[in-house]
Amino acid sequence: MLRYVLEVILFLDCFALMGIILLQMSEHSGLGGAFGSGMSSTVFGRDETKDPKRTLTVALAAVFMLLGFVLSVLP
Repeated sequence: MLRYVLEVILFLDCFALMGIILLQMSEHSGLGGAFGSGMSSTVFGRDETKDPKRTLTVALAAVFMLLGFVLSVLP
């Protein structure tokens, strides 16, 4: 029973991880990135360390790795 619950959580985590990765803006974001568009908020570009999408991606990836390990060891 526990294995099925963990598999469902892993399945949902996979879809959430795919969604949040697809929502993130690429580094050069098309032709506008070549001319500096979107960088008017700061002098050196956006601050990626405080980006909530990045934090959520790291958390979802950690849960994915942990669940993958736990499910591989469970009988």
